[in-house]
Amino acid sequence: MKKCFLAFFLAFCCLYSHAQRTTYNFNSSWKVLVGDNADAKEAGFNDAGWKPVTLPYAWNEDDAFKKDIKDLTTGIAWYRKHFKLPATAKGQKIFLEFEGIRQAGEFYLNGKPIGLHENGVTAFGFDISDLVNTGDAENVLAVRIDNSWEYHERATNTKFQWEDKNFNANYGGINKNVYLHIAGKLYQTLPLFTTLGTTGVYVYADQYNIKGGSATIHAESQIKNETTQPQNIVYEVAVTDAKGAPVKTFSGAATTLAPGATATVNAASPVNDLHFWSWGYGYLYTVQTTLKVNGKAVDVVSTKTGFRKTEFKDGMIYLNDRVIMVHGYAQRTSNEWPAIGLSVPAWLSDYSNGLMVEGNGNLVRWMHITPWKQDIESCDRVGLMQSMQAGDAEHDITGTRWEQRKAVIRDAIIYNKNNPSIIFYESGNESISEAHMAEMKAIRDQYDPHGGRAIGSREMLDSKVAEYGGEMLYTNKSAHIPMWAMEYSRDEGSRKYWDDHTPPFHKDGDGPQYNGQNAAVYNRNMESHAVENVKRWFEFWNERPGTGRRVSAGGVNIVFSETNTHHRGAENYRCSGEVDALRIKKQNYYANQVMWNGWVNPEKNSLHIIGHWNYASGVKKDVYVVSTADKVELKVNGKSLGYGQKSDGFLFTFKNIEWQAGTISATGYDANGKQVCEGAITTKGNPVALRLTNIERPAPFIANGQDLSLVEVEVVDAKGERCPTALNTIHFSLEGPAEWRGGMAIGPDNYILAKSLPVENGVNRVLIRSTTTPGKISVKVTADGLQPASLTLISAPFIENDGLAARLPAAGLPCRLDRGPTPATPSYTITRTPIAIIKATAGAHTDSAFASYDDNELSDWVNDGKLETAWIEYELERPATVSEVTLKLNNFRSRAYPLIITVDGREVFAGSTKPTLGYYTIACKPEKGKKVRIQLAKVSKDEGGNTMVEVNGKKLDDGVARDDSKAKGTLSIIEAEIYEAAP
Repeated sequence: MKKCFLAFFLAFCCLYSHAQRTTYNFNSSWKVLVGDNADAKEAGFNDAGWKPVTLPYAWNEDDAFKKDIKDLTTGIAWYRKHFKLPATAKGQKIFLEFEGIRQAGEFYLNGKPIGLHENGVTAFGFDISDLVNTGDAENVLAVRIDNSWEYHERATNTKFQWEDKNFNANYGGINKNVYLHIAGKLYQTLPLFTTLGTTGVYVYADQYNIKGGSATIHAESQIKNETTQPQNIVYEVAVTDAKGAPVKTFSGAATTLAPGATATVNAASPVNDLHFWSWGYGYLYTVQTTLKVNGKAVDVVSTKTGFRKTEFKDGMIYLNDRVIMVHGYAQRTSNEWPAIGLSVPAWLSDYSNGLMVEGNGNLVRWMHITPWKQDIESCDRVGLMQSMQAGDAEHDITGTRWEQRKAVIRDAIIYNKNNPSIIFYESGNESISEAHMAEMKAIRDQYDPHGGRAIGSREMLDSKVAEYGGEMLYTNKSAHIPMWAMEYSRDEGSRKYWDDHTPPFHKDGDGPQYNGQNAAVYNRNMESHAVENVKRWFEFWNERPGTGRRVSAGGVNIVFSETNTHHRGAENYRCSGEVDALRIKKQNYYANQVMWNGWVNPEKNSLHIIGHWNYASGVKKDVYVVSTADKVELKVNGKSLGYGQKSDGFLFTFKNIEWQAGTISATGYDANGKQVCEGAITTKGNPVALRLTNIERPAPFIANGQDLSLVEVEVVDAKGERCPTALNTIHFSLEGPAEWRGGMAIGPDNYILAKSLPVENGVNRVLIRSTTTPGKISVKVTADGLQPASLTLISAPFIENDGLAARLPAAGLPCRLDRGPTPATPSYTITRTPIAIIKATAGAHTDSAFASYDDNELSDWVNDGKLETAWIEYELERPATVSEVTLKLNNFRSRAYPLIITVDGREVFAGSTKPTLGYYTIACKPEKGKKVRIQLAKVSKDEGGNTMVEVNGKKLDDGVARDDSKAKGTLSIIEAEIYEAAP
């Protein structure tokens, strides 16, 4: 009896002696060798000559932006780490957590294999409790990484679908963060399913009262009892706000868990005075879930999360009861930087993702594969909605590769289900079958049933299962699930080129052809790129919420920053970004910033004059102003040049303006003539000096061997203003405990790692990496004929002992609350009233006439190809004064249709449509009636608008699958909408 009591007492003491679990930063003190050596797995292997690095670290980082994606270096690299654990860890649970690797890794601890991970995307972990040494005994972790493009999963001999040289930049190695966890033997599991089979903690809210600021908060944890005794557990939840102040503490029912058992415990409580996470308002709470035995805490897990209400209905997206129209970016998941790849410090992720929000983007659609946790958590902090992918390429798939895709989205959902910024789960970069969509939805419902996230896929226009859809480039509308464009502007243009009139005088189309097609859209300058972005966005905004029963939910522009992925222009990287690879803003960034300044309608008036005002004498050029105003006036040196020609909703064009040194200014007015916004550009002086600026960061520069400072160099005039046409070559020198990673510019090897590189339009940036030695770092710049500049950086000490560090990678990074909470006001106004169609007759195929108004963009009505049958007549639900007819016509991108429209036999329109990205609205002479007839007046005309092809040579969509381009007497209507003016 005494022995039993003693055993119980010892187990009890062990359980409580280390109740507070510890999570360590496991990124420091690694070594890397590029090449293969089978002996490297052995604990006693001599790695003294290997390169010391701090994770995350891609061993081929030097290739980033230097080489075309298809030429990125691949092969085998070994990573090794020596570490010790405190003696108090003996008998505890020890886990390793990897946010991800590329591509596949074999893992060895103290010479023994502990596991394999192969998909190159998701997080995973290992339970090393029984293999690890504690106290003074050293441990050696060895990892063999293979980042071959042709890697095949060992068990199935199948290549993963997302190992693709078009979109998935191959930055090899342990390129994401690593953690080590120590917990007691009664513990809450980690959300690492594939390797550990566990799901972790799940926090969510429901019963929202947005106006009242309340919701019911739920927490549930998967728990394991690996002690030798049954445990009577109380589950306690404590919520603290962003300032660390306590908000609410509550508990669930008591639970008894047998030895070796796994269970889920939960608790819920109404909570008042909540700050709801929102666009540009990254308000986060800490939810602490505690396992208590006999009143004492034995395991505590902290989850950073936020609470927001979402709905997806009537073709619209609701965030906190307010309709929000998607406007943002389709960004490569690599989100990379020159000579670094994706493995940047957390503050730089916040800087990049925060720029999207600053530019009034509200959603980032990560492309093809799941982003790493650092970017997901970054979007939480900056208030940027996300569409989280799983893993795919360009089409649906079956068999093993489909099972691989399901495994990835399952693991990604489990790992990221507490991140409030994730609004969408995307199941494929193209449509998938209804059966596959149902499988994906079932995975979501199993692991994240309450997170308020829609699951869908690109396209899925007629799906009965998907919860959202939308094509790549074109305008889709729906009265049911939200439809938004997944990558609506794919044009490319480098930051170096202002316009046709500025050195180095790059005209659209200068550069190589792509697949034999006209290269103009892939070799733009900044001016034409910005103008095109305005035209593209207007087509989505023109069909916004408030314009009818069927609406567009918006669209995202590809890409935000230049990317080391597939390209079509003159450079070996993609130049589609609104910022360049070092996040220097381009003109299309400012254009989007003006147009997107609101949830649906712009809520603040603003304008941007595209370009600069430093031209040669005699230059005459068109000047473009992007503005939300009703009209815009232009002045040069105070002299009015009149009002611009308004087009595409936001674009004002002033033709043939003669340059004069001084100031060009623009003033915006509302419909009543009241001034609502203004802006000006001045002529800058000759270059006289250089200026260095350390880009502001919210956390100290840490000497951990991985942190980066972003340093900007400018060529300035005598007044200290940037010279916008300067192209000077800058020479850098670096002294102190730092590593040069450099910048990027158009030229040999894109100047990657070069210490002399040019500014483009008067500015450039470089990256400087800390070493593990703290201290003073001096950066100096010189250029011929210009005053030099210098800058001092100070790297702060980073405390690490025996390979473990307490400071986590994102420590000290604040939540961004710049935009404030979700406004209580409506985000849109009703601009017109839809009139329902109740039936239709037609010159041919009347039995399918309903398909032209069935809210299904994959169906259409079409006549038999004869001009005399090219008519359809709609009967309305009631007599109404018809003011507009909106049509989606087959071959909408490439054809113009000459039409006659009548209302009860009276002509209200005779004219031609124009090619669009989907919908064309015809303004009619207002006429009251109940029957609207649309007739093809004469044969339609091919406008040659759809010349674009995909990378693989596939022609981009131009309507329904049938091609009517040769059928001149054909009228094909995909969707027809009839409107009267709003009351």
